[in-house]
Amino acid sequence: MAITHEEKEFAAYVVELLQDVGPVNSRRMFGGFGIFLDGLMFGLIAENVLYLKVDDENRADFEELGMQPFTYDKQGQKMNLSYYQIPDEAMDSMEVMSGWGNKGFAAALRAAARKKTPKSGRSKR
Repeated sequence: MAITHEEKEFAAYVVELLQDVGPVNSRRMFGGFGIFLDGLMFGLIAENVLYLKVDDENRADFEELGMQPFTYDKQGQKMNLSYYQIPDEAMDSMEVMSGWGNKGFAAALRAAARKKTPKSGRSKR
Protein backbone atom coordinates (compact mmCIF):
# COMPACT_ATOMS: atom_id res chain seq x y z
CA MET A 1 0.00 0.00 0.00
CA ALA A 2 1.45 3.34 -1.04
CA ILE A 3 1.90 6.11 1.50
CA THR A 4 0.35 9.40 0.42
CA HIS A 5 2.01 12.80 0.59
CA GLU A 6 -0.51 13.78 3.30
CA GLU A 7 0.48 10.75 5.40
CA LYS A 8 4.18 11.58 5.03
CA GLU A 9 3.52 15.18 6.11
CA PHE A 10 1.49 14.00 9.10
CA ALA A 11 4.31 11.67 10.20
CA ALA A 12 6.84 14.51 9.84
CA TYR A 13 4.60 16.76 11.96
CA VAL A 14 4.29 14.10 14.68
CA VAL A 15 8.07 13.62 14.73
CA GLU A 16 8.53 17.39 15.07
CA LEU A 17 6.02 17.55 17.95
CA LEU A 18 7.83 14.74 19.76
CA GLN A 19 11.33 16.26 19.62
CA ASP A 20 11.13 17.35 23.27
CA VAL A 21 11.05 13.64 24.17
CA GLY A 22 14.32 13.06 22.28
CA PRO A 23 15.66 12.56 18.76
CA VAL A 24 12.51 10.80 17.54
CA ASN A 25 12.24 9.47 14.01
CA SER A 26 9.68 7.61 11.94
CA ARG A 27 9.94 4.56 9.70
CA ARG A 28 7.43 3.28 7.20
CA MET A 29 5.78 0.12 8.46
CA PHE A 30 2.72 -1.89 7.46
CA GLY A 31 1.03 0.89 5.50
CA GLY A 32 1.76 3.45 8.23
CA PHE A 33 4.68 4.59 10.33
CA GLY A 34 6.45 3.43 13.46
CA ILE A 35 7.70 6.15 15.82
CA PHE A 36 11.11 5.40 17.36
CA LEU A 37 13.50 6.76 19.96
CA ASP A 38 16.80 5.06 20.82
CA GLY A 39 15.84 2.09 18.65
CA LEU A 40 12.57 1.48 20.53
CA MET A 41 9.21 1.78 18.85
CA PHE A 42 6.92 3.70 21.18
CA GLY A 43 4.32 4.98 18.75
CA LEU A 44 2.62 4.16 15.52
CA ILE A 45 0.68 6.11 12.96
CA ALA A 46 -2.18 4.49 11.08
CA GLU A 47 -4.59 6.43 8.88
CA ASN A 48 -3.19 9.72 10.21
CA VAL A 49 -3.88 8.81 13.83
CA LEU A 50 -1.06 8.63 16.38
CA TYR A 51 -1.09 5.81 18.91
CA LEU A 52 1.41 5.51 21.78
CA LYS A 53 2.66 2.46 23.67
CA VAL A 54 0.72 1.51 26.80
CA ASP A 55 1.16 -1.00 29.60
CA ASP A 56 -0.40 -1.59 32.99
CA GLU A 57 1.31 1.51 34.41
CA ASN A 58 -0.03 4.07 31.92
CA ARG A 59 -3.09 2.51 30.24
CA ALA A 60 -5.48 4.18 32.68
CA ASP A 61 -4.20 7.62 31.67
CA PHE A 62 -5.47 6.93 28.15
CA GLU A 63 -8.65 5.09 29.10
CA GLU A 64 -9.76 7.82 31.54
CA LEU A 65 -9.94 10.18 28.56
CA GLY A 66 -11.83 7.66 26.43
CA MET A 67 -8.90 7.02 24.10
CA GLN A 68 -9.19 3.91 21.96
CA PRO A 69 -6.66 1.13 21.39
CA PHE A 70 -5.13 0.48 18.00
CA THR A 71 -6.89 -2.51 16.47
CA TYR A 72 -6.64 -4.41 13.22
CA ASP A 73 -8.38 -7.37 11.64
CA LYS A 74 -6.51 -10.65 11.36
CA GLN A 75 -8.33 -13.49 9.66
CA GLY A 76 -11.70 -12.09 10.68
CA GLN A 77 -10.72 -11.43 14.29
CA LYS A 78 -10.20 -8.02 15.85
CA MET A 79 -6.69 -7.78 17.32
CA ASN A 80 -5.54 -5.16 19.84
CA LEU A 81 -1.97 -3.95 20.16
CA SER A 82 -0.62 -2.22 23.25
CA TYR A 83 -0.96 1.23 21.66
CA TYR A 84 -3.65 3.80 22.39
CA GLN A 85 -4.78 6.89 20.54
CA ILE A 86 -3.61 10.18 22.02
CA PRO A 87 -5.91 13.08 22.99
CA ASP A 88 -6.57 15.65 20.25
CA GLU A 89 -5.05 18.50 22.27
CA ALA A 90 -1.65 16.78 22.15
CA MET A 91 -1.59 17.35 18.38
CA ASP A 92 -1.72 21.11 18.93
CA SER A 93 1.00 21.55 21.55
CA MET A 94 4.60 20.36 21.78
CA GLU A 95 4.36 20.69 25.57
CA VAL A 96 1.26 18.50 25.82
CA MET A 97 2.65 16.05 23.27
CA SER A 98 5.89 15.78 25.24
CA GLY A 99 4.00 14.55 28.31
CA TRP A 100 2.14 11.90 26.33
CA GLY A 101 5.25 10.95 24.35
CA ASN A 102 7.19 10.41 27.57
CA LYS A 103 4.41 8.11 28.83
CA GLY A 104 4.62 6.06 25.62
CA PHE A 105 8.42 5.90 25.63
CA ALA A 106 8.46 4.88 29.31
CA ALA A 107 6.10 1.99 28.48
CA ALA A 108 8.40 0.94 25.61
CA LEU A 109 11.40 1.02 27.97
CA ARG A 110 9.57 -1.15 30.50
CA ALA A 111 8.59 -3.63 27.78
CA ALA A 112 12.19 -3.82 26.53
CA ALA A 113 13.46 -4.38 30.08
CA ARG A 114 11.00 -7.25 30.56
CA LYS A 115 12.21 -8.89 27.35
CA LYS A 116 15.83 -8.74 28.53
CA THR A 117 15.07 -10.31 31.91
CA PRO A 118 15.99 -14.01 31.83
CA LYS A 119 13.10 -16.39 32.31
CA SER A 120 13.35 -18.25 35.61
CA GLY A 121 13.13 -22.00 35.58
CA ARG A 122 14.86 -22.49 32.26
CA SER A 123 17.97 -24.60 32.17
CA LYS A 124 21.09 -23.17 30.60
CA ARG A 125 22.20 -26.14 28.53
